[in-house]
Amino acid sequence: MPSAELLLRVALVLGAVVGMEAAAWWIHKHVMHGWGWGWHRSHHAPRAGWFERNDLYAVVFAGVAIVLIALGSHWPAVEPLRWVGAGMTLYGLLYFIVHDGMVHRRFPFRWIPRTGYLKRLYQAHRLHHALDLPGAGVSFGFLWAPSPQRLKAQLQRLRATRATAGA
Repeated sequence: MPSAELLLRVALVLGAVVGMEAAAWWIHKHVMHGWGWGWHRSHHAPRAGWFERNDLYAVVFAGVAIVLIALGSHWPAVEPLRWVGAGMTLYGLLYFIVHDGMVHRRFPFRWIPRTGYLKRLYQAHRLHHALDLPGAGVSFGFLWAPSPQRLKAQLQRLRATRATAGA
């Protein structure tokens, strides 16, 4: 039977993954599509080369995770930070595989899911890119995706609101 210490570490890692999805949703909506659009714009434009300015966000998050792991590794009083940093790193790996690999095809393989949750995630992110404007969009999460029907209805409302405001 696992020890209480091991269970706590696993809970911290998994909690950090869930917390990162919530934080990433908020940051994506309010920072990346707000005052941070200067970096994020590159992600909504055709990519030339392997890297885009938007990748700097991953560098920032990786830096935070490294600092947390280092702090938790060197000072017993804040040892749980090591596992929070590990959860952030796991989230980053999942993001890299799903978002950069599957959705944006930054890997050499070209696989598009045809069924299940991965298809829903793929569709949600493609719908996110339907409006490539700062301050606009749907589906700001990276690993959690609302239904495509719900997102299409949100897009229609956004387009109608923008058309009315522009008229």
